[in-house]
Amino acid sequence: MASANGFFNIISILEKIYSMKEPLVKRIWLFYYDGFRSMTLGRTLWLIIAIKLFIMFFILKLFFFRSELGVYSSQEEKSEHVIKNLTNPK
Repeated sequence: MASANGFFNIISILEKIYSMKEPLVKRIWLFYYDGFRSMTLGRTLWLIIAIKLFIMFFILKLFFFRSELGVYSSQEEKSEHVIKNLTNPK
């Protein structure tokens, strides 16, 4: 009987989400909010994804990708450096 109540609970949630009385933005928000609220394994996976993105974009940039344009003071010098490196193949 518990599974039947759970099934009807899901149906009532979907009816609330997809009712045309609500604005589209609110229906989309409710869809994702209810989905993320009921996740168990998914929360862990999203946390792993967020940590990996943080490592890729912040940690690796700090240690491996140097800013070559920081040594130039004007926009003209920076654009000359970019044009020179893009047009001269190594």
